[in-house]
Amino acid sequence: MAPWWAKGSHKGTSLVVKMENPNWSMVELEAPSEEDFLIGSTPTGSREKIRGKNAKQLTWVLLLKAHRAAGCLTSITSTFLSFGSTIRRRVASGRTDDNDIETDENKAVKTGFYNCIKVFLWLSLLLFCFEIAAYFKGWHFGAPNLQLQYILSVPVGFKDLFDWLYTHWVLIRVAYLAPPLQFLANVCIVLFLIQSMDRLILCLGCFWIRLKKIKPIPKHEAVADLESGEDSFFPMVLIQIPMCNEKEVYQQSIAAVCSLDWPKSRILIQVLDDSDDPMTQLLIKEEVHKWQQEGAHIVYRHRVLRDGYKAGNLKSAMSCSYVKDYEFVAIFDADFQPSPDFLKRTVPHFKDNEDLGLVQTRWSFVNKDENLLTRLQNINLSFHFEVEQQVNGVFINFFGFNGTAGVWRIKALEESGGWLERTTVEDMDIAVRAHLRGWKFIFLNDVECQCELPESYEAYRKQQHRWHSGPMQLFRLCLPDIIRAKISVWKKFNMIFLFFLLRKLILPFYSFTLFCIILPMTMFVPEAELPAWVVCYIPATMSFLNILPAPKSFPFIVPYLLFENTMSVTKFNAMVSGLFQLGSSYEWVVTKKFGRSSEGDLVSLVEKGPKHQRVGSEPNLDEIQADLKQEQKTRKTKHNRIYTKELALAFLLLTASARSLLSAQGIHFYFLLFQGISFLLVGLDLIGEQVL
Repeated sequence: MAPWWAKGSHKGTSLVVKMENPNWSMVELEAPSEEDFLIGSTPTGSREKIRGKNAKQLTWVLLLKAHRAAGCLTSITSTFLSFGSTIRRRVASGRTDDNDIETDENKAVKTGFYNCIKVFLWLSLLLFCFEIAAYFKGWHFGAPNLQLQYILSVPVGFKDLFDWLYTHWVLIRVAYLAPPLQFLANVCIVLFLIQSMDRLILCLGCFWIRLKKIKPIPKHEAVADLESGEDSFFPMVLIQIPMCNEKEVYQQSIAAVCSLDWPKSRILIQVLDDSDDPMTQLLIKEEVHKWQQEGAHIVYRHRVLRDGYKAGNLKSAMSCSYVKDYEFVAIFDADFQPSPDFLKRTVPHFKDNEDLGLVQTRWSFVNKDENLLTRLQNINLSFHFEVEQQVNGVFINFFGFNGTAGVWRIKALEESGGWLERTTVEDMDIAVRAHLRGWKFIFLNDVECQCELPESYEAYRKQQHRWHSGPMQLFRLCLPDIIRAKISVWKKFNMIFLFFLLRKLILPFYSFTLFCIILPMTMFVPEAELPAWVVCYIPATMSFLNILPAPKSFPFIVPYLLFENTMSVTKFNAMVSGLFQLGSSYEWVVTKKFGRSSEGDLVSLVEKGPKHQRVGSEPNLDEIQADLKQEQKTRKTKHNRIYTKELALAFLLLTASARSLLSAQGIHFYFLLFQGISFLLVGLDLIGEQVL
């Protein structure tokens, strides 16, 4: 007799599954009941019924999984079709990065670099065809030394012309090509290991800072003075906002700076407008006038002669007669939005610390999740601020000024020679000269200033070119001053070897040479080898360390590794241009902004303050509307382009990956394959902003 709990009809727990296909509208699946586990006490008919029910449920589960798989395949297919359509349109348009070349000198430099890459590409294609022919002739690719012995043992009479040619090609490889290629590879491996050790030491320093909770703390008296609210304890602060044709972001930066919590009588805001567009000048003037009507202490300055780019703009502003009344100067680029307590969290560090020349704060990014490009930039810059800047600030009291979101002691600027227009990295220039004169720097990792990342690859590429050519210009100019400076030998070593050579010159050199040139060439000259730990394990470890400050970005660790190697071609080109003073090293292109940072903070600013009325804008209303319409038409003409150097390197790496496949080199094949795909996507401008 069956137990009482086994009697009756138990239906189990119901699960409702909805399907998009109208033929499979809804079905009820039952969870296992007690009857399923009482086989021994269940009649034969009931057992058959249970088996039939379970078979039916299994059928529906399999259909559901098939439906999901079909949906996944459909999504993948549509994605590939979309990519194919985009690539066809891009190739048909014929727009390349050559359209950006303005001068003959720049064109000669960029064309020369591109021609060198094309030489390697055509050489690799020729060798690949040669190796394919050898493969069908019965030659083996895996053991070149044994192969050579076999070749030498075969009588000449039994060789045809192709065998004779391939025999001598192998002899040339062994005797003349492999040794220098292996030597260059070993040099790059040594540089790679040194740079990896430097990065590991920086990460250990950051870990120690976190473990011991080390951070710069202002003296208690300075904080108490600010909290007392008496004007006598608030030093005079000059704020500068340099900008140039940045109509998308000028409102948010001016609004954020005018909302700083600081006595209005102790602050002056300079809007340094270098715009050459009359419409932009008019809009910025009206914005400044609007805040003047609200009581803000703000002035508008415009240069007629725009010499020296940003450095010339700042130098001109510091020459004003009233600057002598101010003790500190805070600098914010046009897309930066400091929080209202920014000055209260930075200026107190200067009190009773006469050797302190600079307080630098961290950047945060309002559009870091906009696309894949901004996510990868966030990884890089998070490591730069939290690891490089913080560690150097705590242990050395020196780092490169980031050009914005920082407060300078005006005395330190004046004693260091002020702003100079000799390079495109005026921020690093003034930081190096101030350090040589004994000034100390502080980095505040817990004070953030919001800004915007470039969303298009074109804007990011130009920004990186400026950031990597400028330091090499500066190194050539500052090296004699560093050697003659009256500072310790350790500080000279740190500035020359670590700050300039290792992180600004060696890093882009070995990244491009080792992974984009030497590695593909070793596939065609297998007698020269790169170990698997150089190709895979150490780069993966370094990428893991780089991504630690941005833990939410761990899913992007592989794209980050590939993209960093892809950017090495731009950084290497910029480094060479700056080191040898080529024409492109003096290019300055303002990074394109979209004004996305205004979507959050400006709303709160509008809600806090009264409604502002624009004064004197009525006579120009028609002109403004006409110009805005014209701007909208101009925006529609934006387009993506093809980047020839990246595309050539993509085909070079893919050809090398095909050659490594013949040799059954697993890690090398996968690395070259995915790196080639990465170059292909970047070369076709499929990363970052896509213009429809």
